[in-house]
Amino acid sequence: MAKKSICAVTRGEVDLDAYEAKDGEWRALGLAAPARRALINAGLTKLTQLKTKKRGWVAELHGMGPNALKKLDEAMTAQGIQFRSER
Repeated sequence: MAKKSICAVTRGEVDLDAYEAKDGEWRALGLAAPARRALINAGLTKLTQLKTKKRGWVAELHGMGPNALKKLDEAMTAQGIQFRSER
């Protein structure tokens, strides 16, 4: 018996054009689509917005992986910003 997809993207239930209108900064950083969608779903469209979030919180977003976090860390360091303290 074939497995059914539980992914809204592969079932065609997600308007990818709506994400494309908002993910320019994330795309420029080279983030994969799942990470870009995760950030947008969390209301984050700009790198500077991440300074209001804890790194652990961002890491828990569905679609956010170690490669995406590394790219975010590097970009934030380059701009002199950092995640909110975990304390």
